[in-house]
Amino acid sequence: MFYSGGRAEAYIVGAVRTPTGRRGGGLSAAHPADLGGHVIAALLDRVGADPAAVDDVVFGCVDTIGPQSGDIARTCWLAAGLPEHVPGVTVDRQCGSAQQAVHFAAQAVMSGTADLVVAGGVQNMSQVPIASAMAPSGPYAGSAGWEARYGDQEVSQFRSADLIAAKWGIDREELEAYALGSHQRAVRALDEGRFAAETVPYGQCTVDEGPRRDTSAEKLASLAPLRPGGVTTAALSSQIADGASAVLVASEAALREHGLRPRARVHHLSARGDDPVLMLTAPIPATARALRKTGLRLDDIDLIEINEAFASVVLAWQRELGADLGRVNVNGGAIALGHPLGSTGTRLLTTLLHELERTGGRYGLQTMCEGGGQANVTVIERL
Repeated sequence: MFYSGGRAEAYIVGAVRTPTGRRGGGLSAAHPADLGGHVIAALLDRVGADPAAVDDVVFGCVDTIGPQSGDIARTCWLAAGLPEHVPGVTVDRQCGSAQQAVHFAAQAVMSGTADLVVAGGVQNMSQVPIASAMAPSGPYAGSAGWEARYGDQEVSQFRSADLIAAKWGIDREELEAYALGSHQRAVRALDEGRFAAETVPYGQCTVDEGPRRDTSAEKLASLAPLRPGGVTTAALSSQIADGASAVLVASEAALREHGLRPRARVHHLSARGDDPVLMLTAPIPATARALRKTGLRLDDIDLIEINEAFASVVLAWQRELGADLGRVNVNGGAIALGHPLGSTGTRLLTTLLHELERTGGRYGLQTMCEGGGQANVTVIERL
């Protein structure tokens, strides 16, 4: 089944991910190249694609130092024992790196410069702690241009999460109710086997390690804020985690030539920026713009994945756009499942595709906040 829309199309042929491991958990000892290579090999095997026909590998990764340095996209491919003539490139759009990798892959296919591209991401936060690649003073200190525009105020995710909660009048009780729901949805998804088709075990890590069955409103309420006077706690934040994920993006020519079955069509892709101090609000204007560009309404979208960097991010986005939370992160989000930075973009897309297939939905929308006050939006149409 192909879409005839008068333009070159990009199709998603397959999507897989490792289970997401907790910090210090089942994936913590794995080299990032081996994690990434594992999902790439599993992806190609599952869809029956010839590795030699792949034009490029685009992988997201943040903090590309140590075992994640040296163009991890290329290293993942080679570590999987795949053909040396296939190149790779690593993308850093902060938390949206893997989602941007899909955008670059789709754009290459839609432009006619590539026919078959692996896109994904990898992150081992146990081995390479968050912000390892940043200077101790942060990325902005010493920039005359930055300080002339934004001053020397604190720019951090934790402060941003608190500022968002204050700006949109979201109290801690509401944030905690959302976080508890994320765990409950993730546990239900695990128990019902909803993730089984999308995950490929790695060693002894066979299921997502983050969801907490024993969490409760009382436990969430007992935690101290991360900042004095703030409302954001560790439980209202995405979990530090390890993981890898990958999707295969193909042109119509590649589908025909290689006998591949398309599972979804990339209906829309875009990125947008917003206030870099608030930092985490860009999904709001980015989603609104994507809807305008596509002519879709939120009511037309069957399922939405928005990264749960913090509970306040999702709830502020929902208040602005009026989204039905019953369609949002229906199998839990990063608060429960974890957020391996460079991998989450295609982890979300993998889950979105499989859930659309499970429920028979047509359109799925994915968005996530990113460092620097940015957001990507991807809309896919299940075929």
